[in-house]
Amino acid sequence: MRVAPIIPLPAVVEPGPAGAPGLARPTVVVPGPGVPARLAQVAAERLGRAAGAPVTVADPGTHDAGEPDPGTVTLLLDDDAGPAGSASLERYSLTVADGRAVARAADARGLHHAITTLCRLVELGGEGGAPGAGPVVVHDAPRYAWRGLSVDVARNFFGPTALERVVDLAADLRLNVLHLHLTDDQGWRIEIPSRPELTARGSGTQVGGGPGGFLTVAQYETLQDYAAARGVVVVPEVDLPGHTNAATHVYGDLRPDGVPTDAYRGIEVGFSGLSIDLPATEPFLRDVLGDLAAMTRGEHLHVGGDEVHRMAAPEYARFVELAERLVVEHGKTPVAWQEAAHAPLRPGTLVQFWDTNATDHAALVAAAERGTRFLLSPADRAYLDMKPVAGFPLGQEWAGLVELRDAYDWDPADVVAGLPPQSVVGVEAAVWTERIQTLDELLTMLLPRLLAVAEVAWTDPARRDWEGFRARVARAGERWRRDGVPYYASPQVDW
Repeated sequence: MRVAPIIPLPAVVEPGPAGAPGLARPTVVVPGPGVPARLAQVAAERLGRAAGAPVTVADPGTHDAGEPDPGTVTLLLDDDAGPAGSASLERYSLTVADGRAVARAADARGLHHAITTLCRLVELGGEGGAPGAGPVVVHDAPRYAWRGLSVDVARNFFGPTALERVVDLAADLRLNVLHLHLTDDQGWRIEIPSRPELTARGSGTQVGGGPGGFLTVAQYETLQDYAAARGVVVVPEVDLPGHTNAATHVYGDLRPDGVPTDAYRGIEVGFSGLSIDLPATEPFLRDVLGDLAAMTRGEHLHVGGDEVHRMAAPEYARFVELAERLVVEHGKTPVAWQEAAHAPLRPGTLVQFWDTNATDHAALVAAAERGTRFLLSPADRAYLDMKPVAGFPLGQEWAGLVELRDAYDWDPADVVAGLPPQSVVGVEAAVWTERIQTLDELLTMLLPRLLAVAEVAWTDPARRDWEGFRARVARAGERWRRDGVPYYASPQVDW
């Protein structure tokens, strides 16, 4: 059996029934009872692209009207799907045999993943390279519930079209979170209805002097629709109380001297900040966090908290408590960068680890004991704006060089000494855009290293294998070259 370059590697991949044909070219998606119509439509679109021919959607319930025709892809909700013993809500099973495919999953999220896996099989082709997929049985579920990609659209702005492309890439890797870093010193990138000046005056700059830009409320809603239809949730981040020059450029009353700051187009960090005791600060936070919470479908809202170099620890703790409280009041779960673990966080708040230069993890371990949960984004493994090799024309290297194998050969359970494994809920890659300006540059920094982080987040470490992974990456490279997708041709892969 030829196995497709499936990344992330599924939990169980078995040959299909002996002597049974695989899937003929997919022609129709048949949604079973309860399967959302939008999911079936997106499945047909994705399978059509993989097969190079249109795929239609049949009326719901067609799967009960006798034996499906060859080329049929049936989508079923089934609590028994997935690997034996898995309780993941994203678990799924996929059977390709007798000219057809059947995807079963506990809920819609698992069906998204099953279709992703089937697309990879279809791209490989059936027996003798014929259109379709060879016979196979897959049972699969993720290791971590949060598998994300953080994209900085503040330093350099990336608009809706580029972000939809990123969503497609995330969905293809069974990632389920797109974390948008929406505000920073260089620009404010999200419309806040109660504070229209933030985008009217704070969005027109970016690193190096480009035009900037921002997402309107309608564009943000459309992006969330697009992502949800592909099993991805959008998590917005407003970075507080540092990284706030775009806000203080608009509102001088957020500054002790009352004077708005100049627009900023550089890449330094740590020079900006808010003051909790100013009369304007809490109303500003209430408006921004309240509007953003109302605009956001998912349950999480990220409040930043990193690199606050000009605020004493007691004031920082008070600020974190206020931001956290406001997020909870608006019905969301707070997320913050690892510095926030030094404040007395509420149980259930998520903390995102990033700074591998900070070796004292006592505050993180203590926070975990109080109920804080953790996302892992170690900069020396998962920051994909780091150069892969010295002299690479894109990216930075303050966290070191991150080659493909560096992004692959690590176990999230070992990153923070003393952190209980059960407190780790996810893994997230990140790409910061101080030195990334175009979509082609962004994709070059993401590929192929995002594939490595995705497999770390999804696949049990006992099943991960570097040699097998780099061979599967090489097969993915065939698809990128065919489709004209830019990527970094790592010398660690036999392309």
